[in-house]
Amino acid sequence: MLVLSVVGNRPQFIKSAPLSAALREAEIKEVVLHTGQHYDADLSQIFYDELGLDEPRYRLGLRSSNPAAMLPGIRAAVEAERPDWVLVYGDTNSTLAGAQAAGGVPIAHVEAGLRSFDPSMPEERNRIAVDRLSTLLFCPDERSARQLELEAVAGVREVVGDVMADATRLFAPIAAARSQILGRLGVTPRAFLLVTLHREANMRPARLRRIIGGLDRLDEPLVFPAHPRTRAALPTGPHRFELRAPLGYLDFGALSSQARVIITDSGGVQKEAYWHRVPCVTTRASTEWVDTVETGANVLVDDDPDALVAAVGQARFPAGAPTLYGDGHAAGRIAAALYAWRP
Repeated sequence: MLVLSVVGNRPQFIKSAPLSAALREAEIKEVVLHTGQHYDADLSQIFYDELGLDEPRYRLGLRSSNPAAMLPGIRAAVEAERPDWVLVYGDTNSTLAGAQAAGGVPIAHVEAGLRSFDPSMPEERNRIAVDRLSTLLFCPDERSARQLELEAVAGVREVVGDVMADATRLFAPIAAARSQILGRLGVTPRAFLLVTLHREANMRPARLRRIIGGLDRLDEPLVFPAHPRTRAALPTGPHRFELRAPLGYLDFGALSSQARVIITDSGGVQKEAYWHRVPCVTTRASTEWVDTVETGANVLVDDDPDALVAAVGQARFPAGAPTLYGDGHAAGRIAAALYAWRP
């Protein structure tokens, strides 16, 4: 059996690492296509180097997030490889392009059924469109499976857990053993704040200005590895923090596991914070990872600087918080389901 995996950005490289290993173990052949949605070396190649991923057979090299530009290259790969499945991850434009380019090949969607219920988000529109195109829908939890049922999505639903939990289980001990990032940055465990901002909506000048205004009022040490888009959009200073270059997965994992609070607009980082038992403050009005909010581990502050400052000051990880999004063995379940439901 042959699977064509379509990836294009940082979270997808992370998700693909444990799943590629599980596919090999199940003797399922995988061909990887990298769309080039993330083309900065610090956001792309470094993850292949650090996570030990096989080199993609296809690199579109588009330096673009436009799904229409990705379609011809993905279609050509599908026609050349004639896979049994096209495998797509998450909610990015690469996810949408992979699903749209599959032609008659069945689509398997990892992270199916998630909803923020914010139709202004391109990620939300991508999720809905890809779920409706997919034959096999891998849900991280029962909530997402119920959502697909409510929407009368036709594909087969499988609740498998979250492959990012697999990555955290596998790589967190390696990061703790290998990374020297805390020492290099001069920060003390549980005594600094970690910030990530990258979503397109948060790069709008007025909105970004309000979020940065809140960060400038925080008086704890702050580590802010900046996405290139964020660096370009940042309001002129002075600011009380220094932007740092994007980090590799292991260094970022070491920081996120030792932060006092994580401030982010990333869906993946919200989950990583939860698995590391670090409180999270999210600069969005909604989240697809609802359970992290309901347990009290994550607070949504939108772009309100007062709410951001208050949430960071009060942030504590709740005692007795339940396990969320699986047991860290989703990849094996996905590989088994791909084989069981093979066309």
